[in-house]
Amino acid sequence: MSYSKILVTGGCGFMGSAFIRRMSKKASLTNIDKLTYAGNLANVKGFSHKFVKGDIANKSLVEKAAKDADVIVNYAAETHVDRSIKNAESFVKSNVLGTFVLLEAARKYDARFIQISTDEVYGSAQQGKFSEFSPLQPNSPYAASKTSADMFVRSFVQTYELDAVIARSCNVFGPYQFPEKFMPLSITNILQGRKIPIYGDGKNVREWIYVDDHASAIEFIMNSVREKIINIGTGNEKRNVEVARLVLSLLGMQENMLEFVADRKGHDYRYAMDWRVLSRLGWKPEHKFEDGLQRTINWYKENEKWWKPLL
Repeated sequence: MSYSKILVTGGCGFMGSAFIRRMSKKASLTNIDKLTYAGNLANVKGFSHKFVKGDIANKSLVEKAAKDADVIVNYAAETHVDRSIKNAESFVKSNVLGTFVLLEAARKYDARFIQISTDEVYGSAQQGKFSEFSPLQPNSPYAASKTSADMFVRSFVQTYELDAVIARSCNVFGPYQFPEKFMPLSITNILQGRKIPIYGDGKNVREWIYVDDHASAIEFIMNSVREKIINIGTGNEKRNVEVARLVLSLLGMQENMLEFVADRKGHDYRYAMDWRVLSRLGWKPEHKFEDGLQRTINWYKENEKWWKPLL
């Protein structure tokens, strides 16, 4: 089934804007975004959608925007782990209360609901991979807020029979990502002659997906998946220091541009997704990790006017 009227929350952020760019010619889009530090209208400039500036925790605003939607895709979230460690309050408001308000609107107007979630709700995988049935063991305030949101979605499915899917993804990277995150921070630091900071010994493992592949996965899930929880993955597991070295290599720099710093509190060792269910249903990523990384580096090299004012 293809949905024609989509309410996208957080559509001016990194991931939400990729979805809007992908879907702008396929559906009628309404985009709610609070335009906090990581939201930028320039990310969706020239792509057809109706923009509503506002907070997803605002019930009246959300209900007005959701009235005609047949599906709500919830990208809106506070996402940076370091910020959640310093001050978790905004994470609770946006990620938990905001999700609850959206769920109430979806229930009121009988809209399908897609919750954009994260592998961090599963905690740290010393071995093996996270399946959709793995226990939830969040280790940061950010992960706890996303876990709480997921539990609200599940409760609305169980209690009210809401048509909803929780889509849990591995780490997303690509153009338009705010430069506080590891990948764009590494690239923009080198472009400015600064070193890449590496937490601890750099051996922490993350699984990576290019942002356009994530957007295609969400479109596929929205239209074709009826499972209530679905993992999005690629198999592209990389140690943090390995990613940093690839960035250096692609930018023609040496390893003396790495700087090992004190580790993050509660730093999860490894994330790894079992995404066989999604694969069996028919979705697969299109971009190899190295190709996506080169595209990302090229974008930041060519768009200094976008990211330099953010630093």
